[in-house]
Amino acid sequence: MRLPPGRPTRTALITAAALTPPTVALLLLVALSWAPLMTLDENIARTTHRWAVEASSATHVCRILTDWVWDPWTVRALCAVAVLWLVRCHAAWGLALWLVATCALGTLLQQGLKWAVGRDRPVWTDPVDSAHYAAFPSGHALTATVVCGLLLWLLHRYGAGRAARRTALAVAAVSVVGVGLTRVWLGVHWPSDVVGGWLIGALVVALAVGAYGRWGDRGPS
Repeated sequence: MRLPPGRPTRTALITAAALTPPTVALLLLVALSWAPLMTLDENIARTTHRWAVEASSATHVCRILTDWVWDPWTVRALCAVAVLWLVRCHAAWGLALWLVATCALGTLLQQGLKWAVGRDRPVWTDPVDSAHYAAFPSGHALTATVVCGLLLWLLHRYGAGRAARRTALAVAAVSVVGVGLTRVWLGVHWPSDVVGGWLIGALVVALAVGAYGRWGDRGPS
């Protein structure tokens, strides 16, 4: 089923334009260590870490979710399944390559920003989990946002039924929000790291969909 590319393309570009100012603003505030934001991050992180220490059962569940269910490699595996489906069922090589390239771009952008900003992760005397590399942006939040956003767009593009799209949207929303909350709960990210991951991931999806609709769209095979 071929869906008209015009409206989704315009929507994606408008979304990208709306996301750019808050994304750039948050990036600058974190890079400049703006005191009010740093204080808010610290207050939230201290509170959630205290809860995590006290509620060991909930913390254990969060570790399972973040390390296995919503781990970036698990999420990327879903993307790999979608790539195989595009190639085997629709011979949509161009769209499959675009999907791989967009996910790779999100990962490269994430690592580049971590290196450029160089923000330290929270440090606790009684940690409940650990993580490596710099803090901003959250790789878990960014990866989940990019992959879920792309998969939702593919469902719409290939004419999935309303029930399927609503179910997928609910699962995606729970996954994107949930993985961000687990990273803060486990004390391995500041809240603004997670918000940054969400914003940057959504911006990547919007720009990629807009670009594909303008220059690469040939309709489903």
